[in-house]
Amino acid sequence: MITSLITPETRIKVSSVLNRDTASYGKQHLIDGNEETCWNSEQGLPQHIVVDFGDSVSVHQVVLTFQGGFVGKKCYALGSEATTPNNYSIDLGSFYPEDVNSTQTFSFDNTNSRIQRLKIVFEESTDFYGRITIYKMDLLGER
Repeated sequence: MITSLITPETRIKVSSVLNRDTASYGKQHLIDGNEETCWNSEQGLPQHIVVDFGDSVSVHQVVLTFQGGFVGKKCYALGSEATTPNNYSIDLGSFYPEDVNSTQTFSFDNTNSRIQRLKIVFEESTDFYGRITIYKMDLLGER
């Protein structure tokens, strides 16, 4: 059954936070359920989000709500197994978000792979300076 893979035990790391202001723009805002808060990266590319599920899961979809003008327009997802958590050798696929404010869902073809960590890389941004702004993130799949 496909459900949200985000739990209280899920750990998230991000490549950067705008002006190092984690209280206003930190990673916790990706999954806090508040539409008024967001993760905002510093300038520069690439940017990334790493999610540690604490257990092996199968990721089927990523759900993201960007701020228009600060969208990762060329993205890819990599996974790592529990035995080699820092070896992101499992390619889950690429996706290309639209430059809009609405929630977007991206499905992966490689849903048979079981991973413990997921790395979402934003290779390009619609922002000239390479900043990414995300108001909501969810990851759907099977535990």
